Amino acid sequence: MTDPTHEVRTVPTGSGDLPVHRWLPPSGIGPGLLLLQEIFGVSEYIRDRAADLARAGYVVYAPQLYWRLDAGEVDDDDPDQLGKGMALAQQLPWADALAEARTTLTALRAAPEVSGGVGVIGFCYGGGLAFNVAALEPVDALVSYYGSALPNLLDLAQAVGNPSLHHFGTEDAYIPLDVVEKIRAAVTADNDRAEFHLHEGAGHAFDNPNPAFHHAGASAAAWPLTLAFLDEHLGASQG
Repeated sequence: MTDPTHEVRTVPTGSGDLPVHRWLPPSGIGPGLLLLQEIFGVSEYIRDRAADLARAGYVVYAPQLYWRLDAGEVDDDDPDQLGKGMALAQQLPWADALAEARTTLTALRAAPEVSGGVGVIGFCYGGGLAFNVAALEPVDALVSYYGSALPNLLDLAQAVGNPSLHHFGTEDAYIPLDVVEKIRAAVTADNDRAEFHLHEGAGHAFDNPNPAFHHAGASAAAWPLTLAFLDEHLGASQG
């Protein structure tokens, strides 16, 4: 299979040029996906997932949200990956991350390579950010993997009426199961197009291949559900 094309471009903002990773599918055109990072930045794992999505037929934009900070990402092999990632996330005001995610979405919509709908997908930090974006922007689909900010964003749930897919693990140490159930109730209350999947035995960040987080069974089960959901609501060209 032909590999997707990856390059880093910039999107102008009011305070400088935001670096944005772009992947094109083998066909060169397709529906658009805004991919929002974990707390570790646009890491190797996030880049791998972006490439997976591009191979499935999507034009993927992933903004480097930490571009103003000294460290733009945390190495996947860093023994203090979690601590450094949390420190970076705390340095980035949520309002700034949200504004730049929305700016990137606008650029994605306008890209000549985008044909069809536009969606947003996020992991962990990015899962909550994606939810916030979907509450403010008319996206065609939302995928949120264990959105860490969701417990504090549930007042936005009524504004997220687009098709959405949420993945959580039953053993998430950061978002306990009773909180997960509150999230489920909020996001499905007024949205009959919201899907919610609980993955038995999985913890937080279960899709990340780092052994400290990874749950092979949950990751393997969630990804086909994600691709099927995106295909249903965005319909990639499949190269």
